[in-house]
Amino acid sequence: MITLIRQLFRPRQAGQSPAIPAGERVYAIGDIHGRLDLLISLADAIEADDKARGPANTTVVLLGDLVDRGPSSSGVLAFLQTWGKFRPLRILTGNHEEVFLESFDCDDAMRQFLRIGGWETLLSYGIDQPALTAATLSEARELMRAAVPEEDLDYIRGFQDFLVIGDYLFVHAGIRPGVALEEQTPVELRWIRKPFINSRDDHGHIVVHGHTITETPDIRPNRIGIDTGAYMSGQLTALGLEGSQRWLIETAGNDATEEQQA
Repeated sequence: MITLIRQLFRPRQAGQSPAIPAGERVYAIGDIHGRLDLLISLADAIEADDKARGPANTTVVLLGDLVDRGPSSSGVLAFLQTWGKFRPLRILTGNHEEVFLESFDCDDAMRQFLRIGGWETLLSYGIDQPALTAATLSEARELMRAAVPEEDLDYIRGFQDFLVIGDYLFVHAGIRPGVALEEQTPVELRWIRKPFINSRDDHGHIVVHGHTITETPDIRPNRIGIDTGAYMSGQLTALGLEGSQRWLIETAGNDATEEQQA
């Protein structure tokens, strides 16, 4: 694993830049998608960075899409439940968590779940691959119900839709421009893409989000996107915030390109 810590900026004058409340420190982690290896490495880097920066009320925010596509979705959930026993974690619901939960009761959601990476999620719970391959949709659901602990489902159900800390709004996908935060729907917060990504509006907060993959963190005046496609790029990104400072922690596997390691 290779870990890079990169400072983004320091305020030129007090109060000039968006800020986190005094005494607080926040680390936001982008879409993990079953890459337990990258998450463990990034968590270690966050803990080391937090210790080096001195005392603070530190919160780790996970922007959703913990599951699907990568090989270790069940391991990611287990790791976070353990990490959360001693590190305050705030976890947002991504569109993949939404479909995962809905797939237990809806055939259309089950088909979508399997199509967008749920196959790998089920295998991570120890379901036999030949049995899953041969199963009908209803049989696959029964295999899923037998393999996935209710504890994990309750854990996911406890995730939240958004989080505001200081001048920053944390969501999975984004928000509908021009719509008040209290009027945003879960569908928008978990699924929106182009209307939000293309908007130059002042949203009232700097929006920190995942969902839309970019090769490097997408830092704009009104938003910061940190989904660097961990499941396919081998790079998982976290954004650190304290006062008016911002910095990135990026952990990459051995298959990362030289540019990603720079």
